[in-house]
Amino acid sequence: MPLRFTLRQLEYFIAVGEAGSIALAAEKVNVTAPSMSSAIAQLEAGFGVQLFTRRHAQGSALTPTGERFMEQARVVLDSAGKLNDLAQIYTDSVRGSLRVGCLRTFVQLMVPQLRRSFEGRFESVDFSQVELDQAQIFDALGASRVDLALTYDLALPSDVTFHPLLTLPPYVMVDVDHPLAGARRVTADDLIAHDMVLLDMPHSSDYFLSLFRATGQRPRIAERTTDISVQRSLVANGYGFGINNMRTVQETSMDGRVLKFIPLDTPVPPLRLGIAMSRAAHVSRTIQAFIDHCHEAADAAHFPGIVL
Repeated sequence: MPLRFTLRQLEYFIAVGEAGSIALAAEKVNVTAPSMSSAIAQLEAGFGVQLFTRRHAQGSALTPTGERFMEQARVVLDSAGKLNDLAQIYTDSVRGSLRVGCLRTFVQLMVPQLRRSFEGRFESVDFSQVELDQAQIFDALGASRVDLALTYDLALPSDVTFHPLLTLPPYVMVDVDHPLAGARRVTADDLIAHDMVLLDMPHSSDYFLSLFRATGQRPRIAERTTDISVQRSLVANGYGFGINNMRTVQETSMDGRVLKFIPLDTPVPPLRLGIAMSRAAHVSRTIQAFIDHCHEAADAAHFPGIVL
């Protein structure tokens, strides 16, 4: 019996189901909306079912049948990917797609350079990156929207494995005129009397606030932001201290003001930077090659963008 679908149609179907809109899905996978709409229509016609309820103002919602098809479509695409991985094993090659999730707080520091050096070694890999917060990373891994993710070992769920690369103790960032700018090391007690600029992202903010738990007090949060570049600029312009687990090579804010990085003495364990993957994920040769590439950079103490 001939197949009633193509793998490309299934990819487009899943993209629309996740985005809830043909226009948004088309933008995400870089095809035209008419092409994607045509693929969905062909898929529905081939099976004789309605996969979406289309509302002009509200986008495209999966029908109950569409939800069941979505589950099976993921299985089919996953199986097709394993066939590709099997071919790679027998041809001893690293090729195909690699979808890497990246924690927003440090993607700009390291991922472009890691990506460029990896693509230089493996030209047949189609590398794509997605910037996410920690909660979104876990969702993307569980739904197989990314193959792996560069992130911290923060609030790891039981269905995620973690390959540590670097141990990163916390640093306090201050402007050059801050009362603590000349300190060689500081403690949470030293910071309580000063305003704080909190990097307020899911799970990350919980970690930063936990650094003050032993003092029995909450820090004086003057500003909150979800963008590390904004945090650096606020700190550099005297709005308070910030805490981060990376001492960057660049010691200025985006507007060119100098930052001071001071080690924070704390009983709270440091964060670990590493690679997170779903326990159910198949580790292809391409995925393993990227994991090895990251380990080589970490072992050589040449991890992009940060001072080790």
